[in-house]
Amino acid sequence: MMPDDARRVFRYAPLMRNGMRIALATCARIPEPDPDQDLLLEALAARGLEPFLAAWDDPALDLAGARMCVLRSTWNYYRAVDAFLAWIDRTAAQTALWNPAPVVRWNAHKRYLADLAARGVPVVPTRFLRSGSELRETMRDLGADTVVIKPAVSAASFETIKVGLDDLGRGARHVDEVAARCEVMVQPYVRSVEGWGERSLMWIDGALTHSIRKSPRFGGEHETVSEAQAIEADERALAERALATVEEPLLYARIDMARDQHGAPMIMELELIEPSLFLAQSPPALARLADAIAARA
Repeated sequence: MMPDDARRVFRYAPLMRNGMRIALATCARIPEPDPDQDLLLEALAARGLEPFLAAWDDPALDLAGARMCVLRSTWNYYRAVDAFLAWIDRTAAQTALWNPAPVVRWNAHKRYLADLAARGVPVVPTRFLRSGSELRETMRDLGADTVVIKPAVSAASFETIKVGLDDLGRGARHVDEVAARCEVMVQPYVRSVEGWGERSLMWIDGALTHSIRKSPRFGGEHETVSEAQAIEADERALAERALATVEEPLLYARIDMARDQHGAPMIMELELIEPSLFLAQSPPALARLADAIAARA
């Protein structure tokens, strides 16, 4: 069953019937409200399109006649990633998919961070584990007394914890629990997120539009975000460097970064599947995204 707000917004689909149906992919039970959702639906409708919500995990979903499918709030995909990727392939064979299927497949597993690092892009040092017995040596290898542990296929703060050297037992148990389902990633805890914060830079249709500051969040915690922030020159350069490694065309991207101990920015995440784009913080970004979708339609 779709959530109440999704059922309400489905009104856009039958009202106009002009052959410009645009599916915005979500999930049947969205884990938290999507602040971008209604803004984008209304902006697309204002441009003469027929936007409607499409739950990727709804067996009754029918995308016949949809001009394109734009991934937006498929926020449970990591719980059934194989099924999600199979749906991605089916959808891409049926209609235009943004972002494209090869991008989604690459970005669904955090090993893309190793790909970025191999191409010379500064990223938070990342190691991948299969057993909790590897944690102590991994922390020594990273030179870190505190690390962040999370699944290598995940979204938001799902099963993300912070562990110090005095709490290795809990960390090792967590690694083993998560590793029973998927690979585990370990990164040094970047202390700049407590002051400078984690910055998310939004990229839409070829241009960086705005950024916001996020507070650090772990499993079950609430995320707080700022109003739109100015994009610093070194942040802009790093974002463009990271995006230059993506060979497929993109409709949107979000580049999450923090600063290292020397003050230089480094990539924490390159979000290409279903990132919040914080459109409420930047009306020009909302307009740019809606215009880009309309142009592709």
